[in-house]
Amino acid sequence: MKYDTVIKGGTVVDGTRVPRYAGDIGIKDGLIAAIGRIKDSEAERVIDAKGCIVAPGFVDLHTHYDAQLFWDPYCTLSGWHGVTSVVIGNCGFGFAPVAKDMRDRMMLSMTRVEAIPLESMREGMPWDWETFPEFLESVERAPKGINILPYVPMGPILVWVMGLEDAKSGRDPTDEEMAEIKRLLHESMDAGGCGWSAQRLPASGGMASQRDYDGTPMPTDQMSNKTALHLAEVLAERNEGFVQMTYVSGDAKSDAEHYEQLAEVSGRPILYNAVVAADRHPERHRKALAWLERCREKGFRVVGQGVTTAAGQTFTFEDWNLFDESDAWAEATTGTLEERLHKLGDPARREGLREGAKIVERGAVTSSFAEIVCLECVQEDQKINNDLFLREIAEREGKHVVDAMLDIVVADGLKTLFYLEPISTAFGPMSEIVKDPYTLFGVSDGGAHTKFLTAGRYPTETLIRFVRDEQVISLEEAHWRLSAWPAYCAGFKDRGTLREGAPADMIVYKMDELEVTDIEVVHDLPGNEWRRIQKSKGYKYTLVNGDVTFDHGECTGATPGKLLRHGGAA
Repeated sequence: MKYDTVIKGGTVVDGTRVPRYAGDIGIKDGLIAAIGRIKDSEAERVIDAKGCIVAPGFVDLHTHYDAQLFWDPYCTLSGWHGVTSVVIGNCGFGFAPVAKDMRDRMMLSMTRVEAIPLESMREGMPWDWETFPEFLESVERAPKGINILPYVPMGPILVWVMGLEDAKSGRDPTDEEMAEIKRLLHESMDAGGCGWSAQRLPASGGMASQRDYDGTPMPTDQMSNKTALHLAEVLAERNEGFVQMTYVSGDAKSDAEHYEQLAEVSGRPILYNAVVAADRHPERHRKALAWLERCREKGFRVVGQGVTTAAGQTFTFEDWNLFDESDAWAEATTGTLEERLHKLGDPARREGLREGAKIVERGAVTSSFAEIVCLECVQEDQKINNDLFLREIAEREGKHVVDAMLDIVVADGLKTLFYLEPISTAFGPMSEIVKDPYTLFGVSDGGAHTKFLTAGRYPTETLIRFVRDEQVISLEEAHWRLSAWPAYCAGFKDRGTLREGAPADMIVYKMDELEVTDIEVVHDLPGNEWRRIQKSKGYKYTLVNGDVTFDHGECTGATPGKLLRHGGAA
């Protein structure tokens, strides 16, 4: 047969912003071989796409599937929502290079900063590597139902060269250490890494929102601007690669200047994390968008990754850690369950926690403790609080909202289930980010915060909310922003658009049937661990490199995904 598969009779939205058109797509050997009018008789298999949109698979740039990819070939939630390629190694966090005696410690770090269950990592990761090139060989061997593009996380390299204590101390590398760090970055990029990443948040105070398991800063948090510029020089030497970085020092002017310095020194794109809409503080994202526009005017390729999902957080204090912007909350929520129960119930700590709540409310997780909902209590005498806002409980009991919350938590043995809305639920502020033509969608954090967050739903949510229901952007613009634009920004080669010769990564869906399903709790992680998920409806087929991985929402078991070294599969 001339084609392995033909997708017949659909409306093609090819990801380039070209107006949609009716057409068939012929696939041969994993590539798009023809687009136009194709006879059924020319293909081994015909997929009926009548009444459907045929579009490139989505590209998810901000994930933490570095561990999960070894037990979940489809990197769900992403795979359930039309994503065909993801980036790992974000924020400077990863598992290579890691010496054998440091494996458990590096996994421990991820239990808090990205809230990945420890037993799942211990049981689910093969750990048949030490160096970064060896890690990529392991990823290559793993069955993949999705394409994986790797960044080089700087945290493990700093620890490998300097040792954990010194990497977290705040001192700069010596000249000899810096030379070795740069050598390892070159080695990692030679092996296929597409750039480097780092989270760089303050060691404590109002912006230290993601910490190590013991409440201390992560190694990259302690990395200086000087060191970052040395790493930018590596990209300049190679004339390749990208930087993905979260950098907040507290001085917005110096932060902006540093991003621009990195872009100037490297000559490469910089992915800025993150542009976040806040209903109470709309000036934040507006200033960020204005600065990104100034970067473009100066010729700097600094691209903002926008949070474009309204996914909230569902949590208990058995696991919760996202109030770490406050030192008081970080201290009270570290340690064993018994230690945390004692600290959260300690009257001497309550004043600090009340003051800390004000710091948290200025951050990126919640703008109001009062609007947190007490969903479900365990103890019978606490169930009077079910489905009430903390402000309602506090008013009834004459307490501060923090005391009302923690009194319930302590009485319930930390098992009380809460829900907090994202800091932006209003349509207007988030639509301003969506309408900016150069802001990336997503920040799904796929694979992370598994018991709290379901932001991997963002591609489906984008099509439903901002295209179908509210018509903020056109369908053509949405698919460019969800596929081609992120593929370009992260160094993907030949992916993100539907054109002849490109890999056949695509989705077939009915716009009027798209739906994000309700949140579920599923026990599908190694180590008998659980997570919260949200699936989708409306996707008829998802294809990766020409093979169907999902057929009407059901996984086919096919694993055609590839490791995209240097952005490509060759």
